[in-house]
Amino acid sequence: MNLVTPAEHPFAQFVRILGKGKRGARNLTREEAREAMGMLLDGKAEETQLGAFLMLLRHKEESAEEMAGFAEAVRERLQAPEIAVDLDWPSYAGKKRHLPWFLLAAKALANSGVRILLHGGGAHTAGRLYSEQVIGLLQIPLCRNWVEVERALQEQHLAFIPLGDWMPQLQRMIDLRNILGLRSPIHSLTRILNPLSARCGLQSIFHPGYQAVHREASQLLGDTALVIKGEGGEVEINPDATSHLYGTASGENWDEDWAPLSAQRHVKPAALEPEHLQAFWRGEAEDAYGRLAVLSTMAMALRGLGIAHEEAYKQAEQRWAARNTLI
Repeated sequence: MNLVTPAEHPFAQFVRILGKGKRGARNLTREEAREAMGMLLDGKAEETQLGAFLMLLRHKEESAEEMAGFAEAVRERLQAPEIAVDLDWPSYAGKKRHLPWFLLAAKALANSGVRILLHGGGAHTAGRLYSEQVIGLLQIPLCRNWVEVERALQEQHLAFIPLGDWMPQLQRMIDLRNILGLRSPIHSLTRILNPLSARCGLQSIFHPGYQAVHREASQLLGDTALVIKGEGGEVEINPDATSHLYGTASGENWDEDWAPLSAQRHVKPAALEPEHLQAFWRGEAEDAYGRLAVLSTMAMALRGLGIAHEEAYKQAEQRWAARNTLI
């Protein structure tokens, strides 16, 4: 009786590299990461391999080279036309303690002529308020394809497109969060993708130590990027805390510390009421924390476009004052 040894699955090598014990495991090279993510995106890996791969990466913590390789695989498969964008603004974390004031910052900047692409991954974690749940109230265009994105950017300088409409394979990986019990590195990957090659990619990474890794990944990709530890994980400055800005442009890194704007911390609201954002935008309600969060976030975004800190904040105040005039 002849016993035939089954052939090893081509994707198995990548699981083995990550999971071969404390002494045998290692990071993927950039090329290996690109190949592995390519196979996942093309449906050439088994479900068990996908889960194992994501969780081994999560346990190990992804490297800048791995993130760059993953991003390259995604970009190679994007069917996106050339559309001029100033800021790539990922929104994947959701807000828990404060309202998503960054949406007002983006809307005001867009009305002043800055072209902004927002993208997000849906309400994947209970107890958080996601951009997709608020953009309709704030009249931010929800787009389902790149043609709609281009039209929205032409008409309003602002567009939001869900990840599932331009890279559904990644959305599916994000949706595994409640099956695997943990967020996977895909949540981090979405922040560096910059699908339309914007002039600057804004990124928020909440966990300490990851900000520098993300900046390095963007540097490897040749992107201009600005990384912060945003409030609640979103691209939003917390005006009650010192903000460290991790920037990279033309292959050179830069760092800045922005001091808190308030002498004492504001009390967080008892509940997150999106209608309050609408009232604040219209000037029908005041919010001391919200005003500082919006202005400092606008200034941070302008800093990413190369405007110095003091001038960026001055421009933020001017653009906010003129927010209801679409340029």
